[in-house]
Amino acid sequence: MSQSEKSIPVIIVGGGQAGLSMSWYLCREQVEHIVFEAKTACHSWEDERWDNFCLVTPNWQCKLPGHPYKGNDPNGFMVKQEIIDYVQEFVTSFNPPLHENTVVTSITRHEDGGYRVVANGALWHAKHVVIASGAYQDAVIPGYASAIDPSIFQIHSQDYRNVSQLPQGAVLVVGSGQSGAQIVEDIFLEKRKVHLCVGSAPRVSRFYRGRDVVDWLADMNFYDLTVDKHPLRDGARDKTNHYVTGRNGGHDLDLRLFAKEGVGLHGTLETIRDEVAHFRPDLKENLDDADKTNADIKKSIDAYITREGIIAPTEMPYVPMWEPNGNNTPLDLKAAGITSIIWCIGFRPDYRWIDVPVFNGANKPVWHRGVTDAPGFYFLGLPWLHTWGSGRFSGVSRDAAWLTSQITGRNVPVA
Repeated sequence: MSQSEKSIPVIIVGGGQAGLSMSWYLCREQVEHIVFEAKTACHSWEDERWDNFCLVTPNWQCKLPGHPYKGNDPNGFMVKQEIIDYVQEFVTSFNPPLHENTVVTSITRHEDGGYRVVANGALWHAKHVVIASGAYQDAVIPGYASAIDPSIFQIHSQDYRNVSQLPQGAVLVVGSGQSGAQIVEDIFLEKRKVHLCVGSAPRVSRFYRGRDVVDWLADMNFYDLTVDKHPLRDGARDKTNHYVTGRNGGHDLDLRLFAKEGVGLHGTLETIRDEVAHFRPDLKENLDDADKTNADIKKSIDAYITREGIIAPTEMPYVPMWEPNGNNTPLDLKAAGITSIIWCIGFRPDYRWIDVPVFNGANKPVWHRGVTDAPGFYFLGLPWLHTWGSGRFSGVSRDAAWLTSQITGRNVPVA
């Protein structure tokens, strides 16, 4: 070991909710460690969410270790500043060994066992490393975007804050996952003309038969379903999240209703060439598939209600209020008055700084419940790492407790 290297048992890379949860358990178990965060603990919530952002899951699902939601609205949905306050209060509650503005640029295997970590140029040696930096590092923007006339303003969803950022005129939102669907509503409520390129994202109702759908699914033990028991197995990790919102107490996001009220709906965007957008002929299919997913979830709730003998109000089946006209006409952006494009097509993880044999041929990390084949090397906070809640406030504590048990060799109860 180099004399300039510092040695510590555990290094956590990432100081968001996942890394902080891991730190909480290590602190409780009195395991010396350090947390390296490239920016700040609340960076993603403060700097990568729009102003009207809110949770899409009820507040009662916020269960960071030793820090459950304690407000007076457990069935509500925290807005952006409330989320920031919740995370900051969590940090204050146990004072983790958090080093903010510290960028990890390299992780390699160490000749003495364990791993060599380079952080802000300093060398560290750790027996255990937990990667808790998330899966949303590189914003996805297609290559052809660079050829679009620069007079059309372009922005990714992580940089969108509010409509005042956008020049006057109509807006094209690309992608109908949670971010795209919610941003369309945000723009529409400001009485701006907006077009949406609808992809294959599923949808779910906010409320059904007298309760939030999340409450029903919790009673049905859906949130305890592990990825190895999921019908899609590892494929669950690649599925787009259902679109719904917690805004103003929570409601459905029905794209057909948007269309009926004036939003322009189009199929999946194929390309933009000479300021003309071309779409796949899949708008009806995507809308129908999203509705089918929602209907299937309702059917599973109906079956549960019947099976358990629960008395609950009934609801009429959903009837689509709008249908596409069947054409697949390209959209001339300038003729349509479009002056802005918001890319809501997701992120790619960036693991180029990790030189440890834990990746498959597609450069995706391979683990079981966060534990890789490389001794002492772990991942935490990724979607469906173990359950649906693994990348969320609701399930990351359980995963962090499990990884702590792997490090300490003793049973670590979930807080």
